[in-house]
Amino acid sequence: MDAQTSALGRWDQGWRGELGRLLEVVALVGLVVTQPLLDVLGRSPDFFLFHRADPGQIMLLVALVAVVPTVPVAALGALSRLAGRTARALTHTVLVGLLLAALAVQVGRHTTPLRGVPLLLVAALAGAAGAAAHRRWRAPGRVLRLAAAGPAAFVVLFLLVSPTSAVVLPRGDGGAAGTAQGAAVHPPVVMLILDELPLVSLLGADGRIDAQRFPHFAELADDSTWYRNATGVSGWTPNALPAMLTGRYPERAVAPHYTQYPDNIFTAFGGLYDVQAQESITRLCPPSRCEQPVTPEQGLGVLVRETGTLLRQIAGPTPARVDPEDSYREQTRAEAGLDAAEPVPDDPKFRWDSLDDNQPARFTSFLAGLKPEPRPTLHFLHLLMPHSPWAYLPSGARYDAPEDLPNDGAGWVDLARQRHLAQLGYTDRLIGETLRTLRASGLYDQALVVVTADHGVSFRPGAQGRGMDAIKAAAGEVAWVPMFLKEPRQQTGRVDDRNWEHVDLLPTVADEAGIRLPGRVDGRSARQAPRPDATKHFYDRPGEPITFPGGVPAPPPLPTPHPLVGTEVQAGPTGGSARVADLAAFRATDPDTGALPALVWGDVPDAIPDGTQLAVAVNGRVGAVVPVVPADPGGRRFAALLTDDRLFRAGANQLDVYQVAADGTLRRLALS
Repeated sequence: MDAQTSALGRWDQGWRGELGRLLEVVALVGLVVTQPLLDVLGRSPDFFLFHRADPGQIMLLVALVAVVPTVPVAALGALSRLAGRTARALTHTVLVGLLLAALAVQVGRHTTPLRGVPLLLVAALAGAAGAAAHRRWRAPGRVLRLAAAGPAAFVVLFLLVSPTSAVVLPRGDGGAAGTAQGAAVHPPVVMLILDELPLVSLLGADGRIDAQRFPHFAELADDSTWYRNATGVSGWTPNALPAMLTGRYPERAVAPHYTQYPDNIFTAFGGLYDVQAQESITRLCPPSRCEQPVTPEQGLGVLVRETGTLLRQIAGPTPARVDPEDSYREQTRAEAGLDAAEPVPDDPKFRWDSLDDNQPARFTSFLAGLKPEPRPTLHFLHLLMPHSPWAYLPSGARYDAPEDLPNDGAGWVDLARQRHLAQLGYTDRLIGETLRTLRASGLYDQALVVVTADHGVSFRPGAQGRGMDAIKAAAGEVAWVPMFLKEPRQQTGRVDDRNWEHVDLLPTVADEAGIRLPGRVDGRSARQAPRPDATKHFYDRPGEPITFPGGVPAPPPLPTPHPLVGTEVQAGPTGGSARVADLAAFRATDPDTGALPALVWGDVPDAIPDGTQLAVAVNGRVGAVVPVVPADPGGRRFAALLTDDRLFRAGANQLDVYQVAADGTLRRLALS
């Protein structure tokens, strides 16, 4: 009896020990994986809205985030028990140390200047010290077992408190409809909202739209009123776009969802207008007003894939801008399986007849709806162009790029601006297709047409992006956006430099459409007298405005093209070497697929100094000259964007990279 009791006691003690170890693993995995992921996703309801996730898919993803990462860690520990109690204890100590080290990486990134290998070394020491303390004393284990309740708490906060909770558990269905202003005529309204487009990117040195690079924006300006002193109210779309469509400054960090913004343009127009809305990362139009189309780029699979990408950003020892918007790549028409909305445009540039399929699917659906209707109709599109990720040349050809190319730092800022401008050139083509479609349908003359953007982006060295550093260093690039409004039957363009803030958009459009808004707005209609105050209001965070003086910004000077660009070069003797990614793409290029190897990237040996100029040539003609930049976690790299499609031909293409000496002579590098 005593032996049986002793065996039961040992079994009970072993079971309790295994349960305690499991709780410790649950706590640490919750701190390393569950909490940071749910924190980012909870503050990013637009991530789920863009991928059209329904509440069931979101809850399933949350369950996976909370449970699945624990399973392999716990299973490894349990299997080690087969090798004996000592092996089990050592394995658990090692797992605790590794998880503590992973946690130290995240803490270190937020609290110390350490990055990369130094941060990994410090985190490894912290993990080892934590594992030793856990093995020697009971208190750390007890604390961890109490912390095992953390993942459940993180899930509850995500579902009930975070901004994303409105998407998971929607309540309400929009606000009141507007009423007609007397016997007003209600013209068709066409609104195209672009994304991440600074006004200065469109300007030439004379402060006007650069008609040579962006002919269709210039064409629009010639027919419309250009509010040249227009600014967005936030650098973040989930705040900026609702402000535009409600006429109210951002007050709270809430989901860009109709339950949080019930009084908006769609509910106000819904009583008098039919609504055809193509939203991208908002859901302001309630189901009672419009049912938005879906695309194949949705479902649990894409949510899991993009969440995995976020985890790599969060857990890494190097700086990373953790932004779910990095996954916002619009599907092409071909990817979505859509038929052509319009005949092939008559455009002489490179193979547009075969590259036309590259236009985003949401844009194609928008074009298909631009036709006269029996009832007044609001045609609305929020298009993620020229927003990053940058993937298009001006012709519409797509190119691939590695995910880890920096956007800031020596050499990289210039490349980022060049890629942005190339995608803006493609966006200009889409503007041209919109104008062509409106004219062909007879809608252009009778419609109120609005083309604008929600915010800009800075390419200032050391302050790239849309955060506070960028706003302070380059407000002219982040806040000022293009704003064109063509009234019905307007045929002559004009410039209005009043102090326009994007809360003015809804009251202006409502006035032009003959609609009396049912609620209060902060904005001022352009039919009213201009604001007497030139002050601009901008919200990096809702409810926390910053101010700065108005005035049309001057465009930053574009870099002078290197004299070698466009010249023909001969393949001379080889001296030195470089490694280039995806050389195979040059051996078999098919422009008819709509994709070109237009971004050339690779690395060079230490023998080539930082700052050395490299000339990248295709088929004997130089397409770009770029510097070798200081080493980053990806190595001693270079990257060059070849924006001229005419460099390429179908079939085999010869890629050459030359080292440019101080006297201008070239030395060809052997590529591998």
